[in-house]
Amino acid sequence: MSQEMIVLISTAAFLGFFHTLLGPDHYLPFIVMGKARQWSMARTTWITVLCGIGHVASSVLLGFIGIAMGIAVNKLVAVESFRGDLAAWALFAFGLVYFVWGMRRAWKNKPHQHIHFHANGNSHVHTHVHTEEHAHIHEMENKKNITPWVLFTIFVLGPCEPLIPIIMYPAARSNYNALILVTLIFSAVTIITMLSLVLIASYGIKFLPLKAMERYNHALAGGTIFLCGTGILFLGL
Repeated sequence: MSQEMIVLISTAAFLGFFHTLLGPDHYLPFIVMGKARQWSMARTTWITVLCGIGHVASSVLLGFIGIAMGIAVNKLVAVESFRGDLAAWALFAFGLVYFVWGMRRAWKNKPHQHIHFHANGNSHVHTHVHTEEHAHIHEMENKKNITPWVLFTIFVLGPCEPLIPIIMYPAARSNYNALILVTLIFSAVTIITMLSLVLIASYGIKFLPLKAMERYNHALAGGTIFLCGTGILFLGL
């Protein structure tokens, strides 16, 4: 293996790890949505992996098209930048809408009490919430949840910024085997890092004393996603 290939492979692994770690939008949405929607670890895993595949595959496809057609790398970078803006605005909008819906749900789900009187003269106070106790269990099971597909769409829009200019185009100068190898390494490291961060945080969050905030879970999830979009759009994160 040539020195150039060793450098490319190392760079692919390094960038795959750190571009994911330093981009909270790669993992925070899955952590907070998993908590809010009470996803199992298995469900959280497949949603994260699916979105990760969509995230890298869209950039990989664009990169291969650019290389095959001889498109200048700066033009592809411009396309990736535009896609990044679309994804950021989508995160921003989805987070804002979900936050508003979550706050409305939290307000409706505010615990309240009723006094129940019995025929023997005894009484007791009954505390309940409407949105949970009045929902029929089969209706909840059959209700379609589009949240994973919204996240998938956003992640397909979102580019892997360093992949095309720093990894794919330099590797293509060697040969297509090198191109495929470094692309696979970058993609695998990105998805594995996403999944590891999501699962570790999702497991750890179970031990936090968040019971009092439970009815705000959806609002907190929406707010977190909104802040991710805001950070990308206005802070360049």
